[in-house]
Amino acid sequence: MKYYPAFLDLNNKRTVVVGGGSVGERKVSLLIKAGAAVKVISPLLTSGLTALKEQGRIKHLARNYRKGDLKNAFVVVAATSSPEINAKIARESEHLVNVAAPPSEGNFIVPSVVKRGPLTLAISTEGSSPAVSKAIRKEIEMNYDREFARYLRFVERVRNQAIKQIKNKGKREQFLKSLASEESLYILRTEGYDAISQKVLSVLN
Repeated sequence: MKYYPAFLDLNNKRTVVVGGGSVGERKVSLLIKAGAAVKVISPLLTSGLTALKEQGRIKHLARNYRKGDLKNAFVVVAATSSPEINAKIARESEHLVNVAAPPSEGNFIVPSVVKRGPLTLAISTEGSSPAVSKAIRKEIEMNYDREFARYLRFVERVRNQAIKQIKNKGKREQFLKSLASEESLYILRTEGYDAISQKVLSVLN
């Protein structure tokens, strides 16, 4: 296994993105969604990054990268148009660094992601074929539609209710397992959220 799969808690973590182009914008968008405190270093910004700056959602240093810019950064993203500069940034980074090109210069890569509410599915081919990752992601997106997000939020509520309400340990465990049974997921896929939620509630009540 080339990479160790992990989900990082970036909430309020200091993150530096070097590069204000379209690649940098895409990286910044994901980091903001994860709650990171993002600083972008670039002489110029895309219109999208400019909007984020004006909204106060990112900090911006309007210049080229300099040695020392990565101090205390938890995550670094090298997203300039120069492979040489990206490699230099990677060498000077003390912690986690993702390099847009060439990705092998970094110590982590960002997988293709399918997000359905609290469900996150990550796909990686370890850099061997981004096209295959994208194809698999599209396939997963079709199999896990937005009904799954609704169901997971429902399951969270019902699980808490069941823990308080069902006193018998065996019956409680059986009920909780039923929420993720093949039958339940089949009903969700074929009949939708309303059908499975009603079935679950009928058992619980």
